[in-house]
Amino acid sequence: MSASTQLVPPPPAMTTILVGLIGRGIQLSRTPAMHEAAGSALGLRYVYRLLDLDQMSPDLGFEDVLRAAEIAGFSGVNVTYPYKRLALDFLDEVSEAAQAIGSVNTIVLQGGKRQGHNTDYGGFAESFREGLPEVPREHVLLLGAGGAGGAVAQALLDAGTQNLYLLDPDETATEQLAARLRERTTSAAVHVVTEPAATVRTVDGLVNASPVGMAKLPGSPLPDPWLQPHHWVADIVYFPLETPLLKAARRRGCRTLPGSGMALHQAVQSFALFTGQKPDLAVMQATFERFDVPSAS
Repeated sequence: MSASTQLVPPPPAMTTILVGLIGRGIQLSRTPAMHEAAGSALGLRYVYRLLDLDQMSPDLGFEDVLRAAEIAGFSGVNVTYPYKRLALDFLDEVSEAAQAIGSVNTIVLQGGKRQGHNTDYGGFAESFREGLPEVPREHVLLLGAGGAGGAVAQALLDAGTQNLYLLDPDETATEQLAARLRERTTSAAVHVVTEPAATVRTVDGLVNASPVGMAKLPGSPLPDPWLQPHHWVADIVYFPLETPLLKAARRRGCRTLPGSGMALHQAVQSFALFTGQKPDLAVMQATFERFDVPSAS
């Protein structure tokens, strides 16, 4: 699968480009700063807002917020936990990649239509290629069968994984993802995990694509002693940047990949979809990393 991006025409000069992020527990997101810095570097009047349903009336749902964004003149929204799969139900058009993956993380609002895309796939694929080059990947355990999990699963299969093991507390979601992946590949096997401890011992590496570990849902998706030095461990959570899983993996001598790379590369692709212009990757990366620099007292 390619991570192709269909660009829309750039907006007229000095038009305010208003975009946002719909999700829950997203106050620590670095996405607004990355997008606004990239927009400023291109001379755009670019505004990015957090649309956090944890901060809104409990009577509001995903579609209410999406409709409000349309009325307010948003050019588009990113979508994060827990709405990436649900978003498919409220779109007029869905890209081929998003349909195949079964989730959406970017919605372009244009011409009265809602166009759904998935940039998580390309974001993880590029991060994995850069951050863990040449690691063994024949046997990989994927934690999380939600919206992000579908994108990461497809990226792992396309990167050469021959045996992909899926683990999620939601058995229905796990079986559905496994079935969808099996329909799309004949060169690899997709397994639903029934004995997690035994599976961990057999894999080359593992990826956490579940929300466990983020500030809203602290903790680790696996017991620390299960991790061994021969494993590589990737986490797509990036707030906090060092999740409990990654911290434990480093202590046990594993190679690790934080969620920053995926966050950065998916943001680059989303920005292009919203604006029709390619952002400066270096500007976005510098903005992301600035969060980790202690401020002067």
